[in-house]
Amino acid sequence: METYGCTYNHADTRRLAAILEGLGCTMAERPEEADAVIVNTCTVIGATERKMLRRLALFADRDLYVTGCMPVVQMDRIRSVCTPHVIYPDEIHERSAGVGTRGAGATGVVQVASGCVGRCSYCITRFARGQLKSAPAREILDAVRVLVASGACEIQLTGQDVAAWGLDRGESLPDLLQEIAEIPGKFTVRPGMMNPATVLGILDPLVGAYESDTVFRFLHLPVQSGSDTVLERMQRGYTAADVVRIVDTFRERFPDMMISSDFITGFPGETDEEFSQTLELLRRAAFVKVNITRYSRRPGTPAAALKDLPERIRKDRSRTLLAEANRIYDAYNERWIGRETPIVATEKNAPGSTVCRNPCYLNVVVKEDLPFGFTGKAVITGNRRHYVTAERIPSDDERV
Repeated sequence: METYGCTYNHADTRRLAAILEGLGCTMAERPEEADAVIVNTCTVIGATERKMLRRLALFADRDLYVTGCMPVVQMDRIRSVCTPHVIYPDEIHERSAGVGTRGAGATGVVQVASGCVGRCSYCITRFARGQLKSAPAREILDAVRVLVASGACEIQLTGQDVAAWGLDRGESLPDLLQEIAEIPGKFTVRPGMMNPATVLGILDPLVGAYESDTVFRFLHLPVQSGSDTVLERMQRGYTAADVVRIVDTFRERFPDMMISSDFITGFPGETDEEFSQTLELLRRAAFVKVNITRYSRRPGTPAAALKDLPERIRKDRSRTLLAEANRIYDAYNERWIGRETPIVATEKNAPGSTVCRNPCYLNVVVKEDLPFGFTGKAVITGNRRHYVTAERIPSDDERV
């Protein structure tokens, strides 16, 4: 099985694997060893679509199955390179029990909702995933309990817009987070991507829910542009001032909070002035961990009818934004150097070191083999931009 795209897609793959294993299938290590190949696709941008088509063409002579977003909205493109069997995402959910899966290391993933309430003019994913469908709170709470009991110490809540959870059920994310915080066990929750438009409706209670030590002080707030005119053409449903209000409200309560974001450069019609407003919002909000994407036309979306900007302009603006984002990332990490912080061990990427998280979800690498779920304290010693290094502080027992 090959999987591309978001955390939600990867969770779908693990659910599908469990279904197939229940039917007696075994997972092969390499494609050439397999009787069948499954590709879980993503088509969020043009470059990803082209990669999907190359992978599907590579397996065209195999017993090939395709799932994910692409077969829902671009089956004609798939059939141009292969004739696979199709497993629609809804079928996976109908055939599998529960909404929780184990991720890498000591992480657990809970799919709290699929679809969204947005109408973004450039987005093909909303056609693939459809309208918002929230998982019942009971199922989510049960999934968290099972994952914590299995040893997961980081619980990731995932969906196309986690802030929208419950809008279709008369419930709200802050209430859900508070219920999760009451579950016994040693774990911390990392809420997933939240659209600013939906955050605005729950802002104060959401900040209140983050008061719990069970919730990482981390917010993924994709803003896409800092220009109100571009945001209007994107049909995002908020303004740059709304974004600043969200960021300031969180940071007034949690000064060290890590707030990440996504930006699209070169949206059709974007002027130099509109781009400068995006650059200014990035600086003003001091977003850490920024995903920057050059606009690419997606078939069937309203924005597809608009005239594209030259690729050169999109690339130049992407580089400019990335340089500023990296400066902010370094500045955020530098402020931690020399400070003592709690850590929890969640992953291992290399022998002799352990990836940990601090309460603000800072990526802390300790040069020791620590067991998953280990908690302690460390002093931050260095900045490597995408992570910081640290030295663990021995406990009193070790000092003795």
